[in-house]
Amino acid sequence: MDKLKPARGFSYILHLGLILLLPLTTLVLVRLQGGFVQLALSLVLLSKWRMFAVRPRFWPAIVRANAVDIMVGLSAVLFMANSPSGYLQLLWAVLYAVWLLVIKPATGTFMVATQAMIGQLCGLMALFLIWSAGPLYGLIFITGIICYVTARHFFDNFDEPYAKLLSYLWAYFGAALVWILGHWLLYYGIIAQPTLILSLIGYGLAVLYYFDHTNRLNAGLRRQFLFIMIAGLIVILAFSDWVNKVV
Repeated sequence: MDKLKPARGFSYILHLGLILLLPLTTLVLVRLQGGFVQLALSLVLLSKWRMFAVRPRFWPAIVRANAVDIMVGLSAVLFMANSPSGYLQLLWAVLYAVWLLVIKPATGTFMVATQAMIGQLCGLMALFLIWSAGPLYGLIFITGIICYVTARHFFDNFDEPYAKLLSYLWAYFGAALVWILGHWLLYYGIIAQPTLILSLIGYGLAVLYYFDHTNRLNAGLRRQFLFIMIAGLIVILAFSDWVNKVV
């Protein structure tokens, strides 16, 4: 599909304009009186219509490959809708445009890994933003899905033979963590505690895997990252207000 994208000239400018039209349109829909948030969310989904322009037997693989992009798009709309000011809404629209123009099209190993990490962070932030008072089983199930698809996006980038198994393990870990912490759901600003912990552990493990895959991991570097991860967890758990937070 990348070969079909114009590289320069008027066609290239038109292509960029069409891409920018999506974050701009979602911003306008969110800011309209009454807020057409559901329509903006539907627009993000409709922008992926090409996923189903192939035979149905390819749909599961294509949906999984596009899941991170869909999560970021839906999350951006939800962040806009829940922002207290127009300036923050505009900022989220700009960040979404940067995702579409710069981050999403990238194909390098590092950038694809970055896509997965951004997808997990945005997906979890949006989930706990809109479903904090929802049923715990819903949080557990959707967290597992988010962790699975982002892990597959990450591991498939490295041609990992155990990508499916490792992704299931990460999904199980994420779901189990939410099952435990969901009974004491704490927030640090707009970031829920499970999001912070999963990001800390997930990003740490992802960086270790990346360095190991590129033959740059040594014992000293491994100890440094493990120390940072453990110290971060201790700080999060020790300085959290656990009183009267049962939900």
